[in-house]
Amino acid sequence: MKRIKGEIFLPGDKSISHRAVMLSSIAEGTTEIENFLFCEDCLATVNAFRQMGVRIIAERRAPRTANLRGRQNAERKIIVYGKGLRGLKKPDNPLYLGNSGTSMRLLAGILSGQNFSAKLEGDSSLSKRPMQRIIIPLKLMGADIKGKNGYPPLTIKGKKELKAIRYKIPVASAQVKSAILLAGLYAEGETEVTEIAKTRDHSERMLKLFGADIKTKGLKCRIKPSPLSSPGKIKIPGDISSAAFFIIGATILPGSHLVLKNVGLNPTRTGIIDVLKRMGGDIKTGNGERGTGNGKYNFMPAARNPLPATCFEPVGDIIVQASQLKGIEIKGKIIPRLIDEIPVLMVAACFAKGETRIKDIGELRKKEVDRIYSLCYNLKKMGAKIKEKEKEVIIKGVQSLKGERLNSFGDHRTAMALAIAGLKAEGRTIIENSDCIKTSFPDFRKKLNELTRITI
Repeated sequence: MKRIKGEIFLPGDKSISHRAVMLSSIAEGTTEIENFLFCEDCLATVNAFRQMGVRIIAERRAPRTANLRGRQNAERKIIVYGKGLRGLKKPDNPLYLGNSGTSMRLLAGILSGQNFSAKLEGDSSLSKRPMQRIIIPLKLMGADIKGKNGYPPLTIKGKKELKAIRYKIPVASAQVKSAILLAGLYAEGETEVTEIAKTRDHSERMLKLFGADIKTKGLKCRIKPSPLSSPGKIKIPGDISSAAFFIIGATILPGSHLVLKNVGLNPTRTGIIDVLKRMGGDIKTGNGERGTGNGKYNFMPAARNPLPATCFEPVGDIIVQASQLKGIEIKGKIIPRLIDEIPVLMVAACFAKGETRIKDIGELRKKEVDRIYSLCYNLKKMGAKIKEKEKEVIIKGVQSLKGERLNSFGDHRTAMALAIAGLKAEGRTIIENSDCIKTSFPDFRKKLNELTRITI
């Protein structure tokens, strides 16, 4: 019988890894970044700053708790020797960012305030992602930025001083918000950003950690030009988006029991846990302490900083037991809090009793691929009862799916979601073009093998 059982440490959060490299590079001082995510997207950010004269080195060391199943073979960290806000140099060649939309959009904000020109390029997928959403506000700030009909590549002619703006973002996008805030470090006056819905706040938290003059209240965020100073060390929590695949796998596979250690529990990212609990999932969060004799866990409330002071995000353990889910309606303000987890949530809905409706997800059509289509196409092949609309999916639960030859369409989250579906399906499932998983989670297959004790 297939099940997920054990304890794992997850790789560092992708969103936070990007931001840690960027702010460390434009801060004064040296920053050690522990549990950095060594995936293709984050390495694109590292390589871009290396091209602009920032010294960044990687180190490996033996793990402190190698006896825990799923622990990485070696803990990884990078050391960034910051150059200050104005210390970057003009790159000799275009900055190639692969598949990383985060790299391109956030870098555009930083580069808008430099005294040199740069070109940002990406692969065929990134070249189809909309950039007008950052071009418009950055131009309002005085940036000289051009795209190709609103898409990459982007050409940015840096300006020594930008001007502050007040801007209401028309889409719920942490990347757009972050691009404007980073440009605000170089702008005269106070830049104010207003969101239409609360999105992940990793940029705001990290800017405060580095000493930026930034204030947040509700959906508004204000920043003034200010130098950044390295905090010395940063420890990146485990990625809850990566955790979601294992959480849902453990939920839908009978007999499963999973402990995920030191996962980021930022409230702007925990929508997946809230939704699964509403669906009947047996999920607990907090600081887990192993009991004696019976192997159970006793819980304290999740601390704001259960890890050392080098961590600046809420972190804790997640404990998951197999559960029978029920269909619910998911919509509105919670969607930005779980936008990256919706592909695997669609898999969970296939096995929930009744009907699940997931609304307000049109943004998924503008990711690396159209994720609404990629999941619906593949899950229908497996026998799922699923209907798609422009901004909505309707899924009726079934007893089982059947193994099929599937296509990831080159999208990492589609590929990993289908792998979880394949665990629950009858027969053999083959996922083509699965190398794309390296974009965000190179060790995904290895960790899944460890937890299921079968070869995936």
